[in-house]
Amino acid sequence: MAVKDQPQPPRSRIIGNILLLVSGGFLLVNLLFPQLFAPAVPQVPYSLFVHQVQEQEVERVSVGQNQIRYQLKATDDQPGQVLSTTPIFDLELPKLLEEKGVEFAATPPSRNGWIGSLLSWVIPPLIFIGIWQFFLNRGGGGPQGALSIGKSKAKVYVEGDAGTKITFDDVAGVEEAKTELVEIVDFLKNPQRYGEIGARIPKGVLLVGPPGTGKTLLAKAVAGEAGVPFFSISGSEFVELFVGVGSARVRDLFEQAKKQAPCIIFIDELDAIGKSRATGGFYGGNDEREQTLNQLLTEMDGFAVGGATVIVLAATNRPESLDAALLRPGRFDRQVLVDRPDLAGREAILKIHAQTVKLGPDVDLKAIATRTPGFAGADLANLVNEAALLAARNHRQEIAQTDFAEAVERVVAGLEKKSRVLNEKEKKIVAYHEVGHALVGALMTGGGKVEKISIVPRGMAALGYTLQLPTEDRFLLDESELRGQIATLLGGRSAEEVVFGSITTGASNDLQRATDLAERMVRSYGMSKVLGPLAYEKQQAMFLQEGPAGRAVSERTAEAIDQEVKEIVETAHEQALSILKANRDLLETITQKLLETEVIEGKQLHELLDQVQSAIAAPAGAA
Repeated sequence: MAVKDQPQPPRSRIIGNILLLVSGGFLLVNLLFPQLFAPAVPQVPYSLFVHQVQEQEVERVSVGQNQIRYQLKATDDQPGQVLSTTPIFDLELPKLLEEKGVEFAATPPSRNGWIGSLLSWVIPPLIFIGIWQFFLNRGGGGPQGALSIGKSKAKVYVEGDAGTKITFDDVAGVEEAKTELVEIVDFLKNPQRYGEIGARIPKGVLLVGPPGTGKTLLAKAVAGEAGVPFFSISGSEFVELFVGVGSARVRDLFEQAKKQAPCIIFIDELDAIGKSRATGGFYGGNDEREQTLNQLLTEMDGFAVGGATVIVLAATNRPESLDAALLRPGRFDRQVLVDRPDLAGREAILKIHAQTVKLGPDVDLKAIATRTPGFAGADLANLVNEAALLAARNHRQEIAQTDFAEAVERVVAGLEKKSRVLNEKEKKIVAYHEVGHALVGALMTGGGKVEKISIVPRGMAALGYTLQLPTEDRFLLDESELRGQIATLLGGRSAEEVVFGSITTGASNDLQRATDLAERMVRSYGMSKVLGPLAYEKQQAMFLQEGPAGRAVSERTAEAIDQEVKEIVETAHEQALSILKANRDLLETITQKLLETEVIEGKQLHELLDQVQSAIAAPAGAA
């Protein structure tokens, strides 16, 4: 596809025209007022002038109304210097000049007179107006030519350069969204098939999803597949400092689209102009964003003229902030969810990005997809690039599986901090802490399988980490699995208590995550026998927002919530302590190996953690 922008004059021609205007103005002023550009003449006191006349050093004198100019006699083949002085009423001066033989005359009055004075006031403003008019006319004639401020900034994609063409084959992991958009493309190509049965294609399609999931990429694929003009613009490009510019650009955009219908308009980051008018609280009738939104609402109600079709695609990751009038049927009457991909989707995305790099024979894309739960399409693209950079940094010709493993850890935990050297005591505490997470996590369900333990510092604060990966995509968790996750989070702190009898500051993040999860169990999921199946969200209502933003709780209920959260966390803490005490020898064995190698993973780690189940099978059954 090729991108067509509005034609602009070449930069060299613009600069040349400016220089021509400026030089022409200077030339005209120089012709009319030569005295303005005459070389400066040194001025001397009148007494010195009289003294030089008396000493016969002056050759000729020109007496003007406001100035006396005179020239000294030449000496040693050098021309005489020209000087000036301020005239003084002196009746004896002509007699003195005649007595000393000095040639003198009066300066003739200026010929232009009042005309020159008038032109000196008129010509400079005319020059300024000419330059300003030149810039005003750059965008074309008419009222919208003023610096093109009311013109739409949308880029128009048309069929052309195949090297930059993106199709649905370049998009993976969002099959449901592709199916919806394939229907839009098919309607633009074969409108009669839908018209015969009386079907009406949606006028507006809103792509909704987290950042990086491929909403803009899907829109580009629609442009590549449709074979019709495709106008692309960001929501922020409608709004400028001047009131009314945004609505003017909306009108201009739809006017251009109607002329080239059937076509597609794509508005990225729609929430920049489409925020709800009921939740702002500070917007008035003359607010620029509100006027732009109102114009967009008006245009989307009537842009199908004479059978011509304009379809609007828009993307946002904040659909809850959009105005209700924008989402009603007839405008954006279809919402397409572009969510994070599942395991099969991640593998398909990795295959697409892997086509641009050289992979080694040991690379297993399915294994990489398994280790990247929750990654969006942009995250996976960045992962492949990070692996390629690592391979190039190590002077390898192909990307190995170890490069992908290191890239995953970089994205999840951060860069290795080799300069951060821990003393022996801190290193031992971190080792017991991470092994405690691993031992408890090996028994708890819902947290994934433990794949790696490391005491190599990473990122800004992590002194070590335990990597758990899910064995499958999960969308629902029960209460026992959530309690198991909390126990796993508290496993590190519990290991410090069992081994050292004291705790450190290293568990602060674990405690925060465990408390937040316990609060969600009580407030959001209704997993409390005391409070019952009620939701007690903490979110606050925005100013002038309609509808409740969460239940207002009494002091008694708030105290009950705190007690329930405390009970969940303390129960998980006791559970983690009992597991670690029952596996005290295994805790010591794994920690010593970790202190020797700094990293334990793969088959060796699985063999060690398999012993945890047999070690606590009897106590668990007895309980």
